[in-house]
Amino acid sequence: MLENIEEYARINKIPIMEKDGIEFLINYVKDNNIHSILEIGSAIGYSAIRVALIDSDIFITTIERDEARYIEALNNINNFKLNDQIEIINDDAFNVSLDRKYDLIFIDAAKSQYIKFFEKFKDNLNESGVIISDNLNFHGLVNSTKKIESRNVRGLVRKLRSYIQFLKDSEEFDTKFVDIGDGISISRKK
Repeated sequence: MLENIEEYARINKIPIMEKDGIEFLINYVKDNNIHSILEIGSAIGYSAIRVALIDSDIFITTIERDEARYIEALNNINNFKLNDQIEIINDDAFNVSLDRKYDLIFIDAAKSQYIKFFEKFKDNLNESGVIISDNLNFHGLVNSTKKIESRNVRGLVRKLRSYIQFLKDSEEFDTKFVDIGDGISISRKK
């Protein structure tokens, strides 16, 4: 059934994590005894489902603002019978307030908003928790010196470069960058 989600994403051009990126995330959750996750950007529920399938003790809150993707994610979560493990919220992440703390916050939504997502949700992190961000290489464009034709893509790349610098300059978090998938960062409180 995972193949069906992957195929749906490919056909409908819905971005889901690259294979080695999702494997990295799954292994990170396993190796670090992660039990609670906040995901910013559900898309169609692929990464939340993959992570929830690791262990029935894992609980995920995931936020998706696009209604069509939210409905597709809800159907996928239902098909895997993971409703008890995955709570999906259909709203803009900036409208969502959460009281609970998480072992891991996973940012994989609007790339231009990464700094704001980080700032908004960092207080929802457990003391020893981490914030993982995906797509920091953005298809190899972030570290490329080639001229980017599209104004929108140029702006996105500029925002991601700013986010990377924001992480490097942080006095509150130590960040490790992993060149896997489309580029991942792991930020832990100092």
